[in-house]
Amino acid sequence: MPRPVLVLFRNDLRLADNPALHAATESGAPVACAFILDDETPGRWRMGGASRWWLHHSLAALSTSLKERGVRLILRRGRFDDEAHTLAGELNARAVYWNRSFEPAPASADKSLGARLTASGIEAHGFNASLLFDPAAIKTGSGTGFRVFTPFWRACLAAPAPRLPLPAPAHLNAAEHASASLSLEALKLLPVKPDWAHGLRASWTPGEAGARDRLASFLDGALGHYADMRDRPDIDGTSRLSAHLHFGEISARSVWHAVQHATAVSPSLERNAAKFLAELGWREFSAHLLFHTPDLPERNLRGEFDAFPWSDDLKALSIWQKGQTGIPILDAGMRELWQTGTMHNRVRMIAASFLVKHLLIDWRRGAEWFWDTLVDADLANNSASWQWVAGCGADAAPYFRIFNPALQGEKFDPDGAYVRRFVPELANVPARHIHAPWDAPESVLSQAGVVLGKTYPHPCMDLAIGRKRALEAFSELKKAA
Repeated sequence: MPRPVLVLFRNDLRLADNPALHAATESGAPVACAFILDDETPGRWRMGGASRWWLHHSLAALSTSLKERGVRLILRRGRFDDEAHTLAGELNARAVYWNRSFEPAPASADKSLGARLTASGIEAHGFNASLLFDPAAIKTGSGTGFRVFTPFWRACLAAPAPRLPLPAPAHLNAAEHASASLSLEALKLLPVKPDWAHGLRASWTPGEAGARDRLASFLDGALGHYADMRDRPDIDGTSRLSAHLHFGEISARSVWHAVQHATAVSPSLERNAAKFLAELGWREFSAHLLFHTPDLPERNLRGEFDAFPWSDDLKALSIWQKGQTGIPILDAGMRELWQTGTMHNRVRMIAASFLVKHLLIDWRRGAEWFWDTLVDADLANNSASWQWVAGCGADAAPYFRIFNPALQGEKFDPDGAYVRRFVPELANVPARHIHAPWDAPESVLSQAGVVLGKTYPHPCMDLAIGRKRALEAFSELKKAA
């Protein structure tokens, strides 16, 4: 019998436009497929609870798709390079195919695996399946990585366009060699308390089919007003593709070309499509930053912030995490996060700004909370975005740009629909007062059934005082520099 080839799935849980799977199929050899749950290589950045829930269901969907094509998905647990090398030996594989990771720890594991396979006489083939552009290939004129988005994106758009997506194989020639596999349940990805995931189940359909449906819905709906409505948390104005992209249930290339095709068919979409593709560009930029700055999740990109006087107020951190700050738009966002595993991007910025500026809590504490609670928790996006808001990252918002959450709520949730959905205690407060109930007349609150300090918290921080304190801290930082 011909020796088989092994395909390793990672954050590429799809059959369509999967370069590793495509190349393995084109080799003509029998194919074995595997997924290795590696909680060791990432260290402190092992997947959080919400991501593990998503992974369980995405693996179930992938396993079904492979089974329909005659191949079972082998599940293992352990270090990626160790388990992959062992499995290749068990199968007597002549080659191993996988899609590379650009994150520091997994990239190191990729390098280790390639060397070990080669030393064992096994071919090693790695591909880029997660990004539109290879982060090593996009460089400044001096040959370094970019630190500012606009010239980075300009360089991307000047590079060869992302290739067309590859088709999913209609059938796979399964390897006959048997190899032990864990059950999906044995990976223990689901929460111990099933009720914790109720909101996740109601909000998402993990898997490749769910990703395709979500893209189709976006193209037929929100794309048409994306540029104007993407900042509105009260309406369906975004793609909601981030988790599908993170787990690789759909490729960035597939999304790119689908949007380009939609624009070609309907030229009136051009402005909205350009804005959306630029948001894909920010995803690329974050990956680019992490690739060139491996310590991005732990260290300030701007070193002068190493001396910033962060607060260790654990009580304030807990209030922020639970959505009990007494600031309606912020509490709505934090509760949306806990209930659904996501938070609207505009509200993410509001929540992050409040934590690092009004509460003076280290951005890394916020990044850790998002890492555990977001279904789309992505190391590059999470790290770069938190540093951007904190003012210590690449192309960052100035530290003195401090969101006023009440004004942000009035602007982007004008009727209070978003707040009413996630902060039902305020459901009967009139729109003109819902984002700053502390300023509402007592009669208005009484009629709405709201008693501040009882049915809904008083603000944990006076917004004006918090802003003044943040500016003073930044001023001292500048003096020290």
